[in-house]
Order: sequence, then structure tokens, then C-alpha cells
Amino acid sequence: MRNVTKSALAVAACLSAPAIASAHISVAGPAFANATFEASFSVGHGCEDPANPTGPMLDTMSVTIDIPAGVTSVRAVDSTLGRAVSQLSSGAITSITWSKNQSDLLSADIDFYRLPVRMKLPNTPFSTVYFHAHQICLDASSNPVHVEWVGEGQTTALPDGAPPPEPAPSLVLLPARTPGWNKYTVPVDFTNLAVFNDAEIVWSGNAAYSVNPNYKALIGVEPNSSLLTTISAGSEIWVKY
Repeated sequence: MRNVTKSALAVAACLSAPAIASAHISVAGPAFANATFEASFSVGHGCEDPANPTGPMLDTMSVTIDIPAGVTSVRAVDSTLGRAVSQLSSGAITSITWSKNQSDLLSADIDFYRLPVRMKLPNTPFSTVYFHAHQICLDASSNPVHVEWVGEGQTTALPDGAPPPEPAPSLVLLPARTPGWNKYTVPVDFTNLAVFNDAEIVWSGNAAYSVNPNYKALIGVEPNSSLLTTISAGSEIWVKY
């Protein structure tokens, strides 16, 4: 653990994690492995109208969230979009659908919807859990328009040349934390350091990461220090909250 100049550390404050993107169906953390989590899936917009791609978007009629394996003790909550209906298989909830009546559809995409779920997350720190989402709107002829939010980190075209799928809502599972310094061993190669944006600083060997401007200004200036951009599997890190 690197000993950064204490005077600079004293004046630096913890920063909040970045806000979720409003352009997708998304879910915000922080989320902790092996813990109960109250998720709020955000529906940032409706569906593009195939008959008028540059015009107003269509209002959302329903959203289904798939519950991945390892996520347990799921409890759905009704939302302003509609009542939550759970699909079960062998006694476990595998998906939840929130929907409104066709008569309640808005003339344009002007509302923002939140879909609440309480769940127990798997005990796999530093892994990413993806929740595939399926959005349905209706066009002017009452034909369904589907948007599939099922991408799991793909950013390039698929082998057949098709564009990558729309990104699925996802959570990076963090290990339990306490105020002050926390020591972890990271089991996988890890590059999503933004999950530590609510920490003061992260150290791995002589490399450090922080969004705090006071800390960030010292990284690379302090002797033998460098910017941390990736964490290799098996690395030991120190994180200060």
C-alpha cells in the first residue's frame, strides 16, 4: 500500500459513483456480493418508431427483466409502468414483467419509469451480473415494437457483420467494505475501475487510481507511482473508503 502525501489525502473527499445513463434500460450500484440488494431498473426512453425513425419515440407498454442464475430471494414491486408479474420455474423467479394496458399508453414517449426489485446477489465479488431486458411498445397500428437489451459487453460488430446488441442492465459485484482501508485479492482480470469512483483511492503495488482531483494530481508525481488502469487476476489491492 503506497503512502501518499498525508496533507493531500486529508483534504480530499470521497466522490459519488457516476449517474446511470438515461439512454438505456439500466440499473445503478454499488452492489455487494452475497448481500440483499434493492435494485431500481430505469427505463430511460421508449422505442424508435419504425415508420418514423426521426420522429417522437413510442411510449413503453411493457418491460421484462430476466433474472440470471445465482440471483435468489427475488421480490418484485409494482411500478408506475404497471403491476409486476413474476414468471416461476421450479419455484424460482426467472423473469418479471411490468406492463400497462393499451388504453393507458401515452401519445408520445414523455414518462420515465423505474422498476423496483429486491434480490439476493451471488457470492462472486468482482464478477458482473447481466439482467437481459425486453422492451415492447406499440406503433400507430397497434403492432408491437421490440427492443432487446441483451448485450454483455460487446462493443464491436458481430461475426455476421450485424451491430452489437443493445447493452443489458448490469451490476459489478463488490466485496464487503468498511470505512478506511480495505484489502482485497481480485480473482479475475479487472478493468472496470469506475466501480471505485466512490472510493478515495485504490492501490495495486505502486499503481493507483482515483477520481478525486487531489489524489489524482499526486499519482505519477510521487516517486515510483503510476496510474492504475487494469488489475491482473490474483492481484492484491488496497481500497480506501
